[in-house]
Amino acid sequence: MSAVATIPLNPTLGQRLASLDQGQRLRLALGVVLFVAIGIVGLVMGRQAEWRVLYASLTDKDGGAVIAQLSTLNVPYKYTEGGGAILVPADRVHDVRLKLASLGLPKGSVNGFEMMEANRFGMTQFQERLTFQRGLEGELTRSIQALSSVQSARVHLALPNQNGFFREQQKPSASVLLGLHPGRTLDRNQLAGIVHLVASSVPEMNPTSVSVLDDTGKLLSTPPDGSGGTLGGDVEQLQYVQQIEQQYSRRILDILEPIVGKQNVKAQVTAELDFSQTESTTESHKPNQSPDTSAIRSQQTVESTNGAASTNAVPSGVPGATTNQPPGQSSAPVNGAAQPLSASGQTQGGASKRESIVNYEVDKTVRVVKGATGVIKRINAAVVVNNQSVTDAKGKTTSSPLTDVQLEKMTALVRETVGFSKDRGDSVNLVNAAFAPEKIDVLDVPLWRQPDVMDLIRSLAWPLGTLGLAALVLLGVIRPAMKGLGQPGKAGVARVEEKGNQINAVEADQPERPQLVAPRHISEPAQASAGELMLEDARKLTRDNPAAVANIVKAWINGEVPA
Repeated sequence: MSAVATIPLNPTLGQRLASLDQGQRLRLALGVVLFVAIGIVGLVMGRQAEWRVLYASLTDKDGGAVIAQLSTLNVPYKYTEGGGAILVPADRVHDVRLKLASLGLPKGSVNGFEMMEANRFGMTQFQERLTFQRGLEGELTRSIQALSSVQSARVHLALPNQNGFFREQQKPSASVLLGLHPGRTLDRNQLAGIVHLVASSVPEMNPTSVSVLDDTGKLLSTPPDGSGGTLGGDVEQLQYVQQIEQQYSRRILDILEPIVGKQNVKAQVTAELDFSQTESTTESHKPNQSPDTSAIRSQQTVESTNGAASTNAVPSGVPGATTNQPPGQSSAPVNGAAQPLSASGQTQGGASKRESIVNYEVDKTVRVVKGATGVIKRINAAVVVNNQSVTDAKGKTTSSPLTDVQLEKMTALVRETVGFSKDRGDSVNLVNAAFAPEKIDVLDVPLWRQPDVMDLIRSLAWPLGTLGLAALVLLGVIRPAMKGLGQPGKAGVARVEEKGNQINAVEADQPERPQLVAPRHISEPAQASAGELMLEDARKLTRDNPAAVANIVKAWINGEVPA
């Protein structure tokens, strides 16, 4: 009876691992470890938040306060290289800023009225007043720094000590030093707002007592003497001239664009304005009027009487020829007919005398004329109109110049728009020319250098890199090891095939016996090789003891060493 050798068709994982040699097992373990490590790294980097700048260029004091609050709020943070900025996760930037703003952070190294909360016991009145002044300066500094154009500010208040024994109290004053952002300026309205903000925050402070300077030392506010500062005088005149020119240019475009279309007309206006101030005073007197129509300012009448004339009267008068001359007729009678006088100045009828003095008002007219500033002296307008586009019946668009009639009509419109005056010396010049096509320089940026593509590459760098590394480990290390693990019997089968080419195992009870070679005579020469002799011996053993041969083959398949 012969035994049958059986080979398991579905070996277990342990049997598969046991069938691998030591090198294959080491490569398989190393590949699995690398694959798991890559997966963990990719998962961690994929879930790691993107960092954004929370605050930059903070002072050490503000930076410490912000870090303390971030630790209290359990918000992760880190610093940039050099500690110039504080970074937080991108999805929490706005939330953290609002929370810190509600806590008054960052303070910008400016202390306000919170300084009053640190009053210590035993503080003198002078220290309390000084602390209040510093707190008020800090609050004004914060308010001024809230303006978009102001980068930094410092406020100095001069608050005199008020004393009831002084009749004339000294008024407070203030000085403001501004640091503006590069490329930004303050207009007159913003400057006036800063001045009134400071003046309204301090009792009994006059806005003229506030001086505003920029970081270069230029005076921005108008001094009390009215001499004008940087924003006064010439700057105001220049702004007014620019405003007039822009207004006239806008009028020209509004009247011509509906005719020729937008972007087909360009206009520039130059205005000459007279800002000189003139003042004239005129005083005029009317001719003398009659006494009845004149106004009397003052009147004085003197009358004297000496009684009847006497023959013994002592002669009076100035001796000489003049006394003997008769007096002339009065040319200005006053309130009555003139009476002839004697040589002595007395009336002939008696010794009476009457004098009257009347002063009349002088008719005078005083006229003061003050000339207005900013009067337009001359206007020059230059207008360029593009050629008109004409589309034919075939849909082809061509450009053709304007006709003389069209140019004349447009010139008349421009003159009426700017208020053309020949006496003033105004000039209007309208020209028709073909506009040069606008060339847009398109930078040939490679696709991989475009911002959107670079952001996409940055966002996919870790996932794609992790996936590629994992595929490399899987295909280069784990897959070769898995091939040997999936076919555990290849080594044993190879050894069986190597020996089975020389052995024919008998599995049935009555195996089919091959035809035996006839025995050779002794006299015949030995022509069989060594391999043939070994094969003949194996066949003979199989025929004699098939069970032993089956056990040997089974041991070979299982990888065991036969006894």
